[in-house]
Formats: sequence, structure tokens, C-alpha cells
Amino acid sequence: MERMTSATLDYPVAERVLDNGLRVIASPDHAAGSVAVNLWYDVGSRHEDPGRTGFAHLFEHLMFQGSANVKSAEHFSLLQPAGASVNATTWFDRTNYFEALPAGGLDLALWLEADRMGSLLVALTEENFENQREVVKEEKRQRYDNVPYGDVIELIIGQVFPPGHPYSHTVIGSMDDLNAAGVEDAREFFRRFYMPNNAVLSIVGDVDVETAFAKADRYFSAVPAARKPEKLITDPLPPLTGLPRRETVQDVPSEAVYLTWRLPADRAPGFDALDLAFGILGQGQSSRLMKRLVRGREIAESAYASAMGLIGGNSLGMVGARARSGVTPEELEDGLVAEIDGLISEPPSPAEVERAKAQTERHWLQEMARVDSRADQLSGFATLYGDPQLINTRLAEIDSVTPEDVSAAIADWFTADRRATLIYRKETR
Repeated sequence: MERMTSATLDYPVAERVLDNGLRVIASPDHAAGSVAVNLWYDVGSRHEDPGRTGFAHLFEHLMFQGSANVKSAEHFSLLQPAGASVNATTWFDRTNYFEALPAGGLDLALWLEADRMGSLLVALTEENFENQREVVKEEKRQRYDNVPYGDVIELIIGQVFPPGHPYSHTVIGSMDDLNAAGVEDAREFFRRFYMPNNAVLSIVGDVDVETAFAKADRYFSAVPAARKPEKLITDPLPPLTGLPRRETVQDVPSEAVYLTWRLPADRAPGFDALDLAFGILGQGQSSRLMKRLVRGREIAESAYASAMGLIGGNSLGMVGARARSGVTPEELEDGLVAEIDGLISEPPSPAEVERAKAQTERHWLQEMARVDSRADQLSGFATLYGDPQLINTRLAEIDSVTPEDVSAAIADWFTADRRATLIYRKETR
């Protein structure tokens, strides 16, 4: 049976820009029976100033603490009884807020999003700020500071990106910066980024295009535009040099090795080929690391590889593995390096490239079957790349990558002098 290709994707995509600059995208799907509202703000941790890290993520919490016409936590209490799923996420390149609910709840979801976009500062009191800052600090303790390998991203990005680079600090920020922040700092951050002309709103599901646009205009048109922040352009950095190396001794269940690379930006030339190469190396049961180090030699209890696509000049590539009992980090590192070097000496076969593409395609189609994921991709492509139509063409871009492209990208980027190494050693007691 022939593999389904991206040529079969033809989701309707309509756009309109409101007078205040809010970019609205509508994609009807009347068979869904539900509707998704997805709002992306063009602000992530890379937009934060030195000494003021963690603000984009802090607002992921503050945005649910009320606005002019909504009490604290009422965003949840109004939507969830209506059958909605509600949440928000923050990343290096963006922040998004979203709801998925029965189509009859569309007006409520849009009104709530518009109210906090236009009047969050009314509810941003010292008390709310202090409360949510403590919530974020506790989240940092529980998810980053006091769990095994919780600081892995912090350590890795510290190796890959130089101090002061927009990607050199974690999304959650530092405890020192959170402690030093004040409510007026938060208000200024909101004024700087959370405005209609720095956002994209996607409405997907059981609603026709003109109704979606009319409702967006009804609820958001009163929110005034503000001075849009200058576009943050970060020049690409060259590949890593000098073989950066770091070891840490912690209370971890298994010793571990992480190898990382500085890669081209997402969708820059070479990135898709490298993304497929990482998939061939360490994603899925048929990947080389799983077959050779986990099931074959049995020196790793787990292993994976992935390319973290970022838009600010460079992305990050990562290979990680945890050692089986009795296996030293040095043995595990040697095994990983042998497989990585093997990508050059034994380039991926056409069958391996095809499997990696199929895995990407399968995941993409599963996600696109859901209106909430579709809305998120539309907002994302519009915010990061200016083109929501990529929802229909992105797979074609990946499918166009040839085995020769993958081999060439590996030869360019996977040479032995272009990676960093991080080792976790277990505490001895």
C-alpha cells in the first residue's frame, strides 16, 4: 500500500486582520461538532531581558488570575462546566492560550480571551503577583530543582548557547530573577508584548468563516493596538567547537550521557534533513540506538535522539541515554559516539529515511485529526513563519528531503569536533 503523502492535506484556511492588528485565522470543520480557540502571543523566554527571566512563563499563570470582568480562576470555572478543556503553554519562542469546547461555547471562550487581553492589568495586583510568583517558584522546585535530571535542559543550553544569548536561559527562568521581580516589572512586560497586533487568533471547528471573523471582531475590536515590539532577529551562530564537556554528580537513578549540537534554525536549509537523521538515530523501536545499544549490546536502559526546532538563529540537537547497572558513563559515551560516527561511515539507507518520514507523517496526521491541535499549528505557523498555509504544505517539505540530503547534512554537522558532552554520575554513599 502506498504511503499517504502530504498532497492529501487540504484544510481550509481563511485570514483576516482586524483594525487593531489582530490576525484572525478561521478553518471550518463542521463534522467536528466542537470548536477550538487558540491565541498565540509572539513572546517567549527568548524575548526576556537579562535579570528578568521567567516572565513569559509567569504570565501563563497570571493570565488566569482575572481581568476587568472576570474573577481569579473564573476562566476555568466558567469554561469547564461548558465541557471545555482549557490550558496554556510557554516555550522559548512563544506563549499560547487555548480552549476546546462544544461549538455553542465559542462566544464565551472569545469573550474571556478578549477580556484578559484588554484588561488583565486591572486585576494584576501585588497580591495576585506574589501568589503566582510563589506558585512558579514551587513549580521550579518540583519539576526542575528536586527531581532526577531536572536541570538537564539548563545544563545543555548552557553548553550550546553563550551567556546572554536569547536561548541561554530556561523557560521557567532563574530563582534569583523570580525573587528579584516586582509587580511593576510584570505590568511593563504585559504592556510590551500582550496586545492584539502581537498576537494570532485561530478558530477551528464547527463554525463558518464569516461567523468566526464576525465573532472575533465583536469581542476583540475594542482592544486597542499598542506599539508592537521590534522583531527579535538573532544571527545564526556557527557550529560548536572545542568539545565543551561537563560532568555533574547527583542523586540520580542511573548514570547518563547527553551529547548536543548547535543546529540550523527550524526550517532553515539542512534542518529537516537533520531532524530526520535524529529520528533515524534515536526515535522509535527501529532506531539505531534502540536496536544496537538498548536491545543489542544492552548497555543502555533507554536512549533517544531529537532535534529541538527553534527560530532564533539556531536550533538544538540532542542525543541522550541512561546506563544500565554496571555500565560506566565512559562505556555508554563510547557506544553513543560509535553510533553517531556510524551515521557518517554508514549513511542512512533509503528505507531508514522513509521510516523516519513515515513516523513524522503519522504523528502529524494524528495531531491534525484534532481541532485543538490544528488550531495550535495554524497559530504557530502564522506567528513564527508568517504563513498558516504551512499546515497543508509542511509535510511536503519534509517529504521532499532525499537520502542524499540527509547524508550531506550528517557529514556537515555530525563531525566529531562539533558536539558538547554532559555526564550525570551517581552519588556514592
